[in-house]
Order: sequence, then C-alpha cells, then structure tokens
Amino acid sequence: MATNYDVARIFLEIAEALELSGQDPYRVRAYRNAARTLLSLEEPLAEIRRRGELLSLPGIGESLAAKIAEILDSGRLRQHDELMEHFPPGVAAMMHVPGVGPRTAQTLFRELGLTSVEELEHAAREGRLRALKGFGAKTEANILQNIARLRTRRQRIPLARAYPLAQQVIHLLRAAAPVRDIEAAGSLRRMTEDVGDIDILVTSDDPAAVMAAVTRLPFVQRVLATGPTKTSVLSEQDVQVDVRVVAPENFGAALQYFTGSKEHNVKLRTLAVRQGLKLSEYGIFRGDTRLGGATEEEMYRPLGILMYPPELREDRGEIERGLAGVPPDFVEERHLRGDLHVHTNASDGRASLRAMVEAARERGFTYVAISDHSPARGNARGLSAARLRAQAREIRALNRELTDITILAASEVDIRRDGTLDYPDDVLAELDLCLASVHSAFNLSREEQTARLLRAIDSPFLDIIAHPTGRLVGTRDPIELDMRRVMTAAAAHEVALEINSWPERLDLNDAHILLARELGVPLVIDTDAHAPEHFDNLKFGVATARRGWATPADILNTIPLSQLLPRLRRNRLRKAA
Repeated sequence: MATNYDVARIFLEIAEALELSGQDPYRVRAYRNAARTLLSLEEPLAEIRRRGELLSLPGIGESLAAKIAEILDSGRLRQHDELMEHFPPGVAAMMHVPGVGPRTAQTLFRELGLTSVEELEHAAREGRLRALKGFGAKTEANILQNIARLRTRRQRIPLARAYPLAQQVIHLLRAAAPVRDIEAAGSLRRMTEDVGDIDILVTSDDPAAVMAAVTRLPFVQRVLATGPTKTSVLSEQDVQVDVRVVAPENFGAALQYFTGSKEHNVKLRTLAVRQGLKLSEYGIFRGDTRLGGATEEEMYRPLGILMYPPELREDRGEIERGLAGVPPDFVEERHLRGDLHVHTNASDGRASLRAMVEAARERGFTYVAISDHSPARGNARGLSAARLRAQAREIRALNRELTDITILAASEVDIRRDGTLDYPDDVLAELDLCLASVHSAFNLSREEQTARLLRAIDSPFLDIIAHPTGRLVGTRDPIELDMRRVMTAAAAHEVALEINSWPERLDLNDAHILLARELGVPLVIDTDAHAPEHFDNLKFGVATARRGWATPADILNTIPLSQLLPRLRRNRLRKAA
C-alpha cells in the first residue's frame, strides 16, 4: 500500500509539472499545500481514510481526497502518469537548483533535452548552455556552483521534514509496540534548523518487540542494521532513523547524552571530572556509586548546575549560568499575545479573514495582524491599493463585532530592488502596521542588498522587517547582507525584525537573534500563517528564539496591544509630530 510519502511525492511532482507547463499558480499551490499537509501527518493516510476523515485534513477537498484514494488503492495516479509523459521528474528536479526556475527548466528540456540535475551539470561543464539565448559562461559557472551547494545542503535534513517524521515514528511505535517512555533526542530535540539523522529513545519491557516494530514502519525503505536494543532504518525520504531502547533507570542519562550538543557534553564531562564524578549515557557516578540517571535533572543536580532546556545546549554560556544559579528565563509559546504576520485568501492564503481571526482566537491570541501581500507579488494575488483599503474596511467592521480580539489592518509589503516600498506613503499611512520583505532580486551583491534594506528602514511607515534574509532552509541561501549595519539601523529607528516561524524559513536564525539582542533590536515572533493550522508552527519560531537566548522582554508581541501600539514606529512618529 502507498504511504504518506508516496502520495506527497506524487502531488509534488504534479505541482512541478503544472508549474513547468505554465498552469494556474493556484492549482500548483493547492498540490504543494496538500503535499505539505500529508508530510506533516503523524499517522498513515490509510488509517485516516479508513475512518472516513480525509476531508478533515487541511487543504484536502473532494477532488484531492479522490486522488489520495486512487493512489492508496493502486500506487499510481492517472493524472500523474500523463503529466510525467511530458515532463520527466528529473526536469522538475532541475528547478531545485537555485537560479533555475520553471521557464529555464523548460528551456533546458526543450532545447537541450536535459532531464536531470546530473545532465544539467554535465552540459554546463561542457559549455553547452551558452548556446542558448540569455545564457553565458557566467550563467554556467553559477549553475555549477549552485548544484554543488545544493548537494552540500542535502547532506542535512531541514527541520521542516525531520520534525513531522520524528513525530510519525513516535506515534506509530506507541501504537505498534509496548512502549513506556519515548522521545526524540539529538539535534532535533535542540530544534536546530536542520539535522543529520533522527534519534529516538525508548524504554520498554519488551525491547525485541520494539526493534521488530521499527523494521515494519510503513515508510521504511531499507533496514540498515538491527540488534537487541538499536535499529537503524532509512526512510523513503532518505532520512536515517535510529531507535534505541534503554533501561528506565538510564532514560534521563541517555536523553541528556544523545541530545547533545557535543560541545555542551564535553564541557559538562570536563566539569564532572574536576568534581571527581563520571558522566555517561548510563548515569552519573561517584566511583562505583550511581547518583542518578532516570531523569535529565539527575544528571545536572550532583554537579550543582541548574538544567537549561535542550535548545540552549550549544556551549554558549548555559553551563556557566547554570553553575551560577541563574534560572532559565526564555520565551515560551504561552508568553505570546498576538501574531503580527497572517495571510488570508485575499492574497495567497487558504482561508478567509474571519476564519484566520477565529483560529487566532482559538490559539488564545488577543490581537492579530492581517498582512496580505502587496501588488508586486502578482503570483500571490498581491492587493492593489483599492483592495487593501476594502480589506481594511472589512477589518474595521469585524473589530466592531468582536470583543475578545483586536484585528490590525496590515500588509506584508515588498521591498523593491531599490529599497522603496511597494505602496505609496499615503496608502501605508492608513495601515495599523507595515511589515516589509524581500521577495525578489535575491542575487544582488552584499553592498546592494544592505543599501536596499537600509533605505527600507528609512521609511517612516515601516514597523517590522519580515523574514529578513529571505532564506529557505536547504533550498535557498540567504541574501548577502551586512547584518550588523542593518541591525544597527533597525535599532536606531526601533524597527523590529521578525523571527519567522515557518519551518522552511526560521528567519532570523539563532546567530542573528544573538546579534539582535546584543544591539538592542526589537524582535517579534510570527507564524506567517497562510491557513488556520499554520498557527501550530509557532513552536518552531519560539524554539529558534530560545536558541538565540531571547527572553519575553526581547519579543514585542509578548506585551498587551495597549503597550505594543506605542512601540510601533509609525505611532511613535505620529505622537512626535
């Protein structure tokens, strides 16, 4: 039977084939969104279908549900087979190379017959691309460089792929084996932006049953190794999953050890040696006397260290602070009172204004900013000034109806190549909030990109720079920026920078958050939600903020709206005027 990954792969290939042939971008987006939904599931589609709940999945309507059923029954989809006759999967794979979009991939296929990244690389090395109109030696060199970068990135798995796979493993093992405790460890538990593989720790009264269940997981492509207490498998997504069974009295010790980081553990063990103690994955010992190991706290307490959360275990001062008795004070999901970056189906979102506001209310938010795209984002149905004003009127009317949440009329405005914003000042002045983002011209030089953002920061109507580097983890490099100059300017103007929770973005990253805190730059954590279920991505933004040592005081949207509004740049300037 087809697995979740099989169905998602087919939907992604359909999306790419439709994009290559210039089809309606909304159809393309529907298949991509559906694939993302399927990859995030923690249980097999077959079970969901058996319960008759396919239509309850986000973004899955009757048409897509029927296609899922066809794939589950036969392992194929006729629509997919027909599209692949015109565009082999390798042609779509070329679009994953930075700088090769649908039009270029189609040209390479039609003119040179290239059907894979490997063929593209070979053609570039032979100098055959420069025969095409608009191509040259520089283009070939860039393509070769980007192919090399793509391969390097693929040695790591983005958190956006690894996290749902780990949750699926945990869900399936709980159902299929006598599991007592089970938790992900490794860099996934530290919520790094990408991971090398997935580590799962288990306690059980029947380790053999757990090991057997691992080999039978529905997404297993190959069993790499299996033994009495450890099994390694390769998933369909080429992700290695290691499952270890440990004794209950060692669970905390193993969890601490396999969570890492290596640097954190080395320093911890050095400290233990100085105190005449020994740490291992089996516990903490003084000579032959075992002092603990059933819980993680037992691994830190004998050393006189307050335990810091996994996201902080990178040897960035957490051990020293723990020794000094400084308690952890880091932002948590419960601290956030609102979301300042939310899209609706007025642009490229999947739900109405009211549906997104209701989802924000259910999340417990007391304010939410509706920030659909500006006109430059034509492929995202960016709003004209007239449509933006009409949406603002709809927001004002809904605000009069609702009493427990306030909606801000906002926009995610494109920062043009020259640094100007994609609405005139008189339109921006009417908004409650303006976020600005880079969505184009990613290949400008470091100096040009820096000047671009500095000019945007000069706009008196800019409140927040959203996903400031424009990177997509594992698929698109960040734009070249002198981040210190940009942040210094943002701090001077009290323009906030966003920590974007979208798991493919996580932008700002942890290193940038550390720098922002050093320079006194205000920060916000937003979901960039395009559908109600995307509010669940908040955990990724919060984890990234914690990795950058952000406290509630560093994050603007942890404060009530009555305190937030005076902190927005536009309102400070209005008051000063």
